[in-house]
Amino acid sequence: MASAYVYLIASLPMLHFGAKPPFSFSTFLEVCQGLISSEDMVLLENSRSLEPLYCRSCGVRTFSLWQSFEKQLRNELVKLRAHYKHIDPVPYLKAGGLDDISISHIALASRKIPSLMAAEEFLDKERWQKLEDLAFGHYFDMEYLVTYAQKLLILERWERIRAADKSRLLEEVLQKT
Repeated sequence: MASAYVYLIASLPMLHFGAKPPFSFSTFLEVCQGLISSEDMVLLENSRSLEPLYCRSCGVRTFSLWQSFEKQLRNELVKLRAHYKHIDPVPYLKAGGLDDISISHIALASRKIPSLMAAEEFLDKERWQKLEDLAFGHYFDMEYLVTYAQKLLILERWERIRAADKSRLLEEVLQKT
């Protein structure tokens, strides 16, 4: 039976795409420490990266589905980029992932967006929606905490982008060319 973390989850602030994260991922882990099982804590700690972690037997279906979605999305993006660069995508593809045609459409739609920043935002909105879909029906369990953690990581990423010194980054890029 899945553990219920009613008090913990009820005390977490709501997350909204585009909003400032209420706290860091590290703070989130500190809040969870002692309130969730040690196995679940290890899973949350290992979910720090948006890279698929190839969790085989973690027992959290949502986490496995999220990894499969992310893996297929990245594979579809690799295929598109390889096509435009006229290179073979096979060495860059990761095994596994979902077999969902809608993910191909997401990748293709992002490729049609002229602004790189807007395309990244589109992809993260799609990721956010997938996390919303995965969290549906899970309100006080580990499945919900997994989606919360991933949403928090997305918000942190966009906070770093907003806080970046854009003029310095532009200068660095111009100096390299």
